[in-house]
Amino acid sequence: MIKLSDPRIIQFDKAVKLREESTNAFIDYWRDHALYTSLEYWIMVALLVVPLIFLVFKIDKSKLFLIGFYGYSIHMLAAYIDLFAINSGKWNYPFPLIPFLPSISIDSSIVPVTFMLVYQWTLNHKKNFYVYSTITAVFFSLVFKPLLAGLGLFRMYGNMNYFYLLIIYVLGFIAAKLITNVFLWLQKKFTKR
Repeated sequence: MIKLSDPRIIQFDKAVKLREESTNAFIDYWRDHALYTSLEYWIMVALLVVPLIFLVFKIDKSKLFLIGFYGYSIHMLAAYIDLFAINSGKWNYPFPLIPFLPSISIDSSIVPVTFMLVYQWTLNHKKNFYVYSTITAVFFSLVFKPLLAGLGLFRMYGNMNYFYLLIIYVLGFIAAKLITNVFLWLQKKFTKR
């Protein structure tokens, strides 16, 4: 049994306190500067809402679960990657919709929706998924993110750069496709004929 006086637990409790203080600092920043009244905030709202509305009308209803599962995989991977990058000080979003979820507009909407529609298009037109997803990754890492940075909506720190972002996007869509393929294989394997 671990005792509360264990040096590991004492150090852990200090780290938890620092994380709480950091979260409170972001909430204070968001509230003190009334970020929700800024144009930048409303751009982030649009980046969340508009792609989701567009998806409702454009998703292929006959492949809803397949495309939705792939999109959910992209969303979860992007959220985990962003959580790691934000917590390790690699990048952040100065105008978050919600202070403790700074990347929700990007991770929950525009990135997964775009990759979902690319996946759908490659399925429906029998095109190479990897080529078109790589083009999408290039767009996000070398056009979209620099545009967000230019508008002051995205900041990178330390040695992070757009080429690293490209690698992250490519690995992300490959991982999401692999996860989707594993579940398709399991479905085929265990579905009675």
